This record gives sequence, C-alpha cells and structure tokens, in this order.
Amino acid sequence: MTLDKQAIKEKTRRVLDPVVVGLSSLGVPPILISVFGLVFSFYGAILVAKGSLFWGGIWLLISGVCDILDGAVARHRGQATKFGAFIDSTFDRISELVYFGAILVYFANRAETYSTLMTVIIWIALGGSFLVSYARARIEGLGYPCTIGLLERPERLTLLILGLLLGHRMLSFTLTLIAFGTVITVLQRVHYAHEVTQGGVGGTASAGDAGLPHDTTSPETDKPQTDNQPPEDTSL
Repeated sequence: MTLDKQAIKEKTRRVLDPVVVGLSSLGVPPILISVFGLVFSFYGAILVAKGSLFWGGIWLLISGVCDILDGAVARHRGQATKFGAFIDSTFDRISELVYFGAILVYFANRAETYSTLMTVIIWIALGGSFLVSYARARIEGLGYPCTIGLLERPERLTLLILGLLLGHRMLSFTLTLIAFGTVITVLQRVHYAHEVTQGGVGGTASAGDAGLPHDTTSPETDKPQTDNQPPEDTSL
C-alpha cells in the first residue's frame, strides 16, 4: 500500500485548524510563530547536547508544530508571502543544523558509546538533509515541479523525534535510517532532474527551457510560486 503523504499532511492540518483560527483571531503574527519555533528548537538542541534526549524530542515536536502553524496562520489571514516562505525554509535548515550538531555533541560526550561510524552517520544525515532541500530548490528553480523523494522533511523530522523520545539505541537506528534515506532521496532527485531536463518525463519549464535558472521556490517547504499565488507550506 502506497503511503499518501499529502493525505497525512491534510489530516494534520485539519487537526490543528482550531489552533490556527484561535491564533488568527488573537492577531498573532506568523513570523512570531516562526521565531518561537526556532527558539524552541535551539532550547531542545541544548537539552539534547546535555543528554536529555526525551525532552529534546518534545521540544523538537513543539517546534515542528510551530512550523505548521506559521504558514497556516499566514494563509488564514491572507498574509502569505514569498518572503515568509523563504524565512520558514531558512529556519527549518537552522533547526536541522542545531539538532544534528547537538546530537553529535551528545555522542561525543559519551566515550562508552562514541564511535567514528556514528559520527560519519550523523554527518551523512545532516549533509543529506541539506542536499535533499537543495536539490528540490534547484529543480524547481529551473521551472520543474519536484515532489518526489523517499525522505522529505516531514519524514526526517518524524524519525528524529521518534529516536529522541525512545532513547539512545533508537536514536542511533533512526539516524542511520535518515542517513541512508536522504542519500536515496538525493539520488532520486538527481535522476528526476536528468529525466525532466532531457524531456524524459512530463513537466513544464519556464526559465529552464531558456537555460536561465530562476529561483521561485523555498527549499523543501514550498512549490514554485507566481506573483498571484501565496506560498503553500508542504512541511510538517
């Protein structure tokens, strides 16, 4: 059975609809939600570095919820902008960076469990996560849609939260899954880019056909935008 990612995202948004309406009625600016989400991720990362994996996972979960709410509130209030999508995506990358960095510190501080292999896995997971987002941004910057891939941000975030909540052994396992999954996803997108730019599969290119890259996307979280189309947050 194929996992319907979009259906899961829509169900999650429906669950949070009352919160979105409440925040909108209170006049809470979307950017403030984004900032709080980033602050929560920094706080959670500090806890992880100090050895508190469970609470680090809780704060990462809260940060992830903020990542959904900021875009939803912006759309509900008619304030969605390309700059907001850019900020949201940038904050996502910062959050990933500080959490993987904190996890690296966590393992390095525990001589009994530290290994060079685990360090390599963490670096691959971090680098792969960034490359997945970059690959999508470049493909969509050429004018082609890019929604394919085994491990997008929602899946990576879910695995990371799960690993943190369930402890050291599970974290090692989920980090390994993220490392392998992101490499596979990058390769999928490289293959897809080759196919669409060579005309092998369906897709339309605006700037790409003319050989002029034109970035209109926010990596990983947004589809190509037009001036009359507000950004649609597709991350969880």
